[in-house]
Parts: sequence; C-alpha cells; structure tokens
Amino acid sequence: MNMLDTLTQYAVQYGLQAAVALGILIGGMMASRGAANFTQQALEKQTLEPPVRLLLVRIVKIIVILFTAMIALQTLGVPIAPLLAGVGVAGVGVGLALQGVLSNVMAGLSIIFSKPYKVGEHISLLGVHGDVMVIDIFTTTLMHADHSRVLIPNRKIVGEILHNFGVIRQLHLTVPLSQRVKIDDALAHVKDILQQHPLVLKDPAPSVGVSSLGESSIALAVEPWAAVTNYNVVQGELNKLILERFRTHGIELPSSRHDVHLVNG
Repeated sequence: MNMLDTLTQYAVQYGLQAAVALGILIGGMMASRGAANFTQQALEKQTLEPPVRLLLVRIVKIIVILFTAMIALQTLGVPIAPLLAGVGVAGVGVGLALQGVLSNVMAGLSIIFSKPYKVGEHISLLGVHGDVMVIDIFTTTLMHADHSRVLIPNRKIVGEILHNFGVIRQLHLTVPLSQRVKIDDALAHVKDILQQHPLVLKDPAPSVGVSSLGESSIALAVEPWAAVTNYNVVQGELNKLILERFRTHGIELPSSRHDVHLVNG
C-alpha cells in the first residue's frame, strides 16, 4: 500500500468525523454568540452593575463553547474522561501561576457586590484620588482633573481605608480681606455670588463665615457644594467672581506693603 492509498484510507475513515466535528465547533461559536446576546438583553432588564452583566455574559459564552468542544472531541473519538482529569491537574498549576489575576477577580466581585463606590463618585485611597470611571473585574479606573487615568488593581483596594466623597464635593475657598473692610458687606457679596451661580448646589447650603483674624487681615471661609464633575470649574469661577465683585465695590484685599516710621532721637 503506497502513501496515497494510506492517505485516502484515513481520509475516508476520519474525514466525515472531522467534518462533523468542525461543523459542531462552528455551530458552537455561533450558538455562543447567540446565547451571549440573549443573556445580555435579559440582564439589561435587571438592576445589575455593568461589570456583573459583562461577567455573566462571558461565563455563558465560555460554557457554550466548552460544551460544544467536548461534543466535537467525542465525535472524533477522543476519550473525554482522561482529558478532563488532565485539565484538572493543569488547572491547579494554572491557578497557582495566576494567583494575582484570580485575587483581582475575587476582589472585583467583592467591590461590585458590596458597592463601596460607584461609577461617577469621587474617591481617595492609597494616596490617589479621582472620579470613578470604570469598575471592571480586574481593575478600577479613576480620572484626575487633568483627564489622566489611574488604573488600580482591585486586590489593592479591598481591605484599604477608602474615602468616598460621593457625587458632590465641598469646596474650601479662603478669601483674605483687609482689616478696614466691613465684614457684613463682604459676606453679603459672597453669599449673593453663591446664590446666583448655576453650578453651586442649594442643598446642602453653602457655608460662609470668618475663619481667622490676623494682625493685618481677615480671612473668610467660603465652602459651597458642587457636583464632582463641576468641582474645578466652580472653584475657578468663584475665585474670579469674588475678586471682580470686591474690586467693583471697593472691598480691599490685604496689602503686603509695610510702612516704616523713623523717629528722630
């Protein structure tokens, strides 16, 4: 029997099985996509966090693919039991090698279900702060005011002290005034600016008062609230508006000039 006859015999013997197995795999891929889309549509009607929906969709897709792969292998005559045993042994080794990844996944699930923070809230932890943009299975993404992004592995977050500012933040502005200024007039102007600014929240109400008294100046503490997304904009605009209002109405800021009087002996 020559090589051509041998190949022909194998083609006849295993060709149909291979074709059926390939068809099963292709059908399985199509079925996995259909199952994933169906699961996605069903979960969108539920009150679940986006990362949870994404995880469940991926799990459904993987299960369908694995199931069809096992059927395809059986069609080819491959024994499944020894293969599963080998996969189990290999899984132990892979699990040890991927401890960091798995710990991130478990931490991500803990964050998603316990909800210590949500997308859109401003948090501070591990010396880093920013607005929560994405909560994924592996990482949490924060955005700074300069639009740079910080990716924090979820395992670094769980167990740490976390400061959650929520979706609103309080500004802490200090306005210095000359000792000669009438405090009531200055306070009235600041309160009027806060009342008219569209991005300053009315609830909680802004706090305005005298924070300190110095030898040559008085300091006002101006502490309004704003949405996290408007924090930096409101801070800059309020400083500008207060300065312009004080200049227009002759409210003096403290001067750094020092008068020196010489006394003839």
